[in-house]
Formats: sequence, structure tokens, C-alpha cells
Amino acid sequence: MPQPEKKLDPGASPQAWFGSQLRKRRKERKLTARELGKLVQVSDDMILNIELGKYPSCQLQLAKQLDETLGTDGLFEDAWPMVFGSADADKKRSDADNASRPGVEASVPPRTGRILGRDTSASRPGSRTPVDRRSFLAASSLAAVAPIDLASLVAPTAPPELPKQIHEKDIAQVLHAADGIHHLDNEHGGGGITSVVASRSLEWSVSLLSVPCSEPLRPQLLRAVARLGIVVGASKFDAYEHDDARVAFKIASECAEEAGDWHQRAKTFSFLARQEIWIGDPDAGLTYAEKGLVRSDRLTATERAMLHSARARAFGKMHDVQGTLAAVGAADDAFAQSDPTQDPPWMAYYDAAQHAGDTAHALFDLAIHADQDPGQAGRRFEIAVAGHGDEFARSRAISRTKLASLLMAKGDPRQATVIGHKALDDVGRLTSRRAADDLKELGRFAGRHRKVEEAMYLRQRIAASVEA
Repeated sequence: MPQPEKKLDPGASPQAWFGSQLRKRRKERKLTARELGKLVQVSDDMILNIELGKYPSCQLQLAKQLDETLGTDGLFEDAWPMVFGSADADKKRSDADNASRPGVEASVPPRTGRILGRDTSASRPGSRTPVDRRSFLAASSLAAVAPIDLASLVAPTAPPELPKQIHEKDIAQVLHAADGIHHLDNEHGGGGITSVVASRSLEWSVSLLSVPCSEPLRPQLLRAVARLGIVVGASKFDAYEHDDARVAFKIASECAEEAGDWHQRAKTFSFLARQEIWIGDPDAGLTYAEKGLVRSDRLTATERAMLHSARARAFGKMHDVQGTLAAVGAADDAFAQSDPTQDPPWMAYYDAAQHAGDTAHALFDLAIHADQDPGQAGRRFEIAVAGHGDEFARSRAISRTKLASLLMAKGDPRQATVIGHKALDDVGRLTSRRAADDLKELGRFAGRHRKVEEAMYLRQRIAASVEA
């Protein structure tokens, strides 16, 4: 049962008044927060937080978009300077101070873009009070401090100082961070330390977009930040930090478009499609996949295969047999023309194993929910499991789990049990929420075979592992 909306108090603050007006005008248009968010290209959480007066710095461009979408004749744009303008003015003063530092006068000023005015220097909610480390270390032994206090000792006392001018080494650092997070995510999952490293790396890299940068280096910087945004978004998606994932993907798509990089644009929309499909909105996922295929003539065959497999997964979740089979066929046709020498380096992950696993997921839904032949999905999952090495442990674990679920639901439960135990061994080394949820599904299928002792033991082991 949906929770009742919190009553608003327009007089509490300028932000509260702005939010109450937004909710009023949204309801007059009979739009949900999610529907409005899609129209203005922000998350439903952002819309709801603005309505509650909790969002500290709504961008002027968003205010204009709200007016245009809701037909409010400039209401939000006119109110913006009084409600949010002071924060924006503070940022401009800070930027002016930075620009006046010695050595910056001769540099090329940064161009403004759709995401470049975002203020990332403010302290995050929940950040700890700075600690005088020297005084602490001089006081007494470390054992005298409760473990809960230890984290505050290494909490940053101030944001790291940005360079005064972008150089090639700064761009190289962003790309190096992207490669490192990509490796951590695929081998261990998106949770734990991967999530922390990802967040801090993206925060730093987005800050670089406001630093003066020469025209020749600007596209390189944008492409590097887009690459990092894709990697961080994928990691956050795996950890079920969906709002953070959407923000990262939004950053990636904005940077890719400004840099004119159709390849990273396609990759971003592929991930956005998969995220929406996973959280239960295959129609939105299909829309993102179709957006990614715009001007497909500019994409490589491998990239087209990647996007067609996303379309197939969307159709599969909708139990659309013909749509799924057609999309799988299009993905197979594109992949047959794949030439790794034409692909960007970061597309190397989409090999035969990845393609088999992605299309198998779509066929899995048809086998389970539309009474289609499970053999096609099963064979593709087997190819995926055999082809994924330890560097893609998560992909192997997920494909192995889905293969076990397919056999448990449509085949031999004892064979499924053997595969399921191997999958559980793989997942036990990961911090992947997606992999854990697939295990839960396998446990539910195993529960159908109460007279099969092996299946019941697997179910018990899954329950113990997931709850641990």
C-alpha cells in the first residue's frame, strides 16, 4: 500500500515554498514524480526532494525545464534567484577567486556545458567533523579509541586541491581510475571498497570539468570523465545504489555528447537500459536501448550487438516472444560481423561469452514465463560460463546461477544442484547485490523440489549465504 504523501509547509523556507508549488503544478498535470522526472531528465527522487524542500541547489536550467513542461509561464524561473540564487552566486564568487590566482590568467577559460556548472565542492550530508590527527597521535595508544572513531581519523579535512590547469597527466589519472574500478567491479562486485573508490573518483573527476582546459585537451577530458561515469554507474548499479548509478550515467551521457563520442554514448544507454530492465521497467529500458541505436551507422558491429541484446532483454521481461526472438536475431547478426580491431578498447569485454550470456538472459525469461524451449538459453549460458575467466567472475557467477535456475525450473533438479553449488561458491567471493538476488531466485526454484534432498540442501545453503 503506497505511503501517504508528506504534508508540505510552504512557509517553512523559500525552498519549501518552491517545492509546494512544484507538487501543486505537477498534480494539476496529473503526473507522478517519476513521469515528471523523465520529462525533464532527472530522477524521481530529485523531484520529490525538491518538493519536500530538501534539495539544496536546484539548477536554473531545471527550473526553466519545469516551467516549459508544466506550462507555468516562468513561475519557477522567476522564483529561482530568490530561492536558490544565493548558492549559485557563492559559487560564481569562488570561481572568480580561483580565476584570479597567479598563473591562470593566460589559460583558456573552461566552456560551460549542461553539467559543468554543478557544484561538487560542498560537504556531503553525514560527513564527519575534521579531526586533529597530530593531537590524537600524541595523546595515548590507539587501543584507547573505540573502533567506531577510527574512520574519522582518515576522513578528509578538506576537499583535495584541484589543478590550476588541465594537463594530459590529469586526464591519464581519470582513465587509470576508470580501469581500476572496472577491474574491481568485475572481479569483486560493486559493493564494499569498490563503491567507496568509485564515488570519490567520480567526485574528483567531475570537479576537473570546471578547471581551465585548452581546446585541444577538452574533448579528451570529456571522454575520460564519460568513461569513468560509465564504470562508476555500472558499479553502483551492481550495488543497488540506483540513484547514484543514474547520476553517474547522466554525467557520462552529457560528457559523451559534448565530446561527440557516439561510442561512449551507446555504452551509456546500454547500461541505462539494463538498469531499468533490472528494476522492473522494461519499457523504459527498451526506450534507452533504442536511443543508443540512433545513428547506428556510427557504431561498431559489436556495439550494435550490445544494444540489440539489451532490446532482447527488455522484450523478454515483457514476455514478448516475437520481439525477443527478433532482437536476439539482430544481436546475433551484428555480432557475427564483429571486428575487435574496430572497437574501442573498453568494448573488449563484449566477447562471445558476454554476448551469449546477455542473449541467454532474454531467452531465459521466455523459457520461464512464456513456455518456450529452454534449450536455447541453456546452451548460451553454458558458453558464457565456459568463456568467462576470473577477471569476469561476476558475469560467470550470474550466468552459472541462471543456468542452474533454468535446469531447476525446466530440467533435471539434481544437475541443477551441482551447478548451483558452483555458482554459490563464485558468488560468495563477490559483493554483488544482483548476483545475490539471482541466488534467491534459484533458491525459490529449488523449493519446488521438496522431495529431492540435494535441492533442499542447496536451498538451505543459499538461504544461509544470502542472510550472512
